[in-house]
Amino acid sequence: MRTHDEVKAAVRALGVETASWAFANSGTRFKVFGQPGVPRDPFEKIADAAQVHRYTGSAPRVSLHIPWDLVDDFSALAAHARDLGVEIGAINSNVFQDDDYKLGSLANPDPAVRAKAVDHHLQCIDVLRATGSKDLKIWLADGLNYPGQDSLRDRQERLADSLQQIYAALDDDHRILLEYKFFEPAFYATDIPDWGTSLTHCLTLGDRATVVLDTGHHAPGTNIEFIVMMLLRAGRLGAFDFNSRFYADDDLMVGAADPFQLFRILHEIVSQDAHKPESRVNFMLDQCHNIEPKIPAVIRSVLNVQEALAKALLVDAAALAKAQADGDVLGANGALMDAYNTDVRPLLASMREEQGLDPDPIAAYQRSGYFEKISAERADGAQAGWGA
Repeated sequence: MRTHDEVKAAVRALGVETASWAFANSGTRFKVFGQPGVPRDPFEKIADAAQVHRYTGSAPRVSLHIPWDLVDDFSALAAHARDLGVEIGAINSNVFQDDDYKLGSLANPDPAVRAKAVDHHLQCIDVLRATGSKDLKIWLADGLNYPGQDSLRDRQERLADSLQQIYAALDDDHRILLEYKFFEPAFYATDIPDWGTSLTHCLTLGDRATVVLDTGHHAPGTNIEFIVMMLLRAGRLGAFDFNSRFYADDDLMVGAADPFQLFRILHEIVSQDAHKPESRVNFMLDQCHNIEPKIPAVIRSVLNVQEALAKALLVDAAALAKAQADGDVLGANGALMDAYNTDVRPLLASMREEQGLDPDPIAAYQRSGYFEKISAERADGAQAGWGA
């Protein structure tokens, strides 16, 4: 069993990437709710993300979305991030908000639209080069609403060809992170609906193509930790997007709906050492905070991941393996439950004090006056929102 010092070291080493769009105004399909102090541009989004890292010590990267985060000088944006103690993480493409993509992007039946979508990804690769990022993250809204609307097979052929063009443009140290989602906005058939489809395309593309797993992108009752295990076994889990869901892709704070599921997932990750930086699994908070304050919600999410990871690290692996080998069903389950039921908050508070951080990051942020400062400074001008 790991010592408390070993647990602390492992938790400190886990860097959780935040998403630039998590700090902007967001909402449901019915309403976007504005909040005071919300960023007006990508520079201010990164400044807010840096606050999360300042108080947790565990959020060193910020994921960007193109074109939402387009700037004239990405080298300057990357330098701005470094000055604030963070760096640019994955670059996310967007081929789902242009009228040309109504019938799809990389799988569209129109060659001109497919070429436009490929060109957008080449632009994203240029952003990778300018920011020093290594990961191009692709999620597609492509799919069909009605049977017979298009050929299922032809769409996969077009998609494979488009992805190959993008893959061929990568630098040697770049990766494609290919995300899947089983429905929405397409309802009859989604072109990349599951991990098997994503993995199949990645295996065809090459070693630098990996799968993105988002906890909200599965049907109810899906055993996500099984998928984690299989992708790690294949060496193709490139990124894990943390959030929570009750019904669909709710994008709530990670651990809010089912903290035990989060623990189970992290147990599988820990059991294969995929929590270590050398695994290159990109752990990211893909969340939208519609009614809760943005920065405290992201801080809370980082803390939730840290707590679940600490519990997973406290599983007595030797006792668990023995119980499994002996066919001791209750003993094996008990080994997991003992770790899950451990209150790790004092351990993590001690870890933060050793790092020179406040043991209560949310309280420290609320005392800092940062929210009052940005609410005053950003009162004038259009605030960034979902899609901007």
